[in-house]
Amino acid sequence: MALYRSSKTFRGFPCAHRKWRHDGHCAWVHGYSREFIVWFQSTERDENGFVMDFGALGEVRRWLEDRFDHTLLLDTDDPMLDRFRELERDGACKLTVLDDVGMEGTARFVYEYLNQWVGERTNGRVSVYSVECRENEKNSGLFIASDSS
Repeated sequence: MALYRSSKTFRGFPCAHRKWRHDGHCAWVHGYSREFIVWFQSTERDENGFVMDFGALGEVRRWLEDRFDHTLLLDTDDPMLDRFRELERDGACKLTVLDDVGMEGTARFVYEYLNQWVGERTNGRVSVYSVECRENEKNSGLFIASDSS
């Protein structure tokens, strides 16, 4: 069985986060411009010969912008979450709260949304193979679907 893969990179999502459990500087609010590299896969290509028509991903870009463009990412169990929510109510920040704001956890969060979205839009023809979340040119986290070939 042939398997085709293609990737799309989404760049330019300046946001801040903190890993409150870290015993070093990562416990402080700090920022990066994140990017996401998404790999799509399918056993068959569409009428244009594509695994995924990248022109159809505008909604995905908007979803990413809403969650990662000029936002502050915090873990759901951050002990200061209520204080940050007050800052959000006062207009000082826009929060995105995730189970894990690290690169690996963010990659999984994006994968879970995108894989469902892609499956619905392609009637199950395409799935997401992996999502890499980069915080800069040196550091990234990767989530690969467990049932991927």
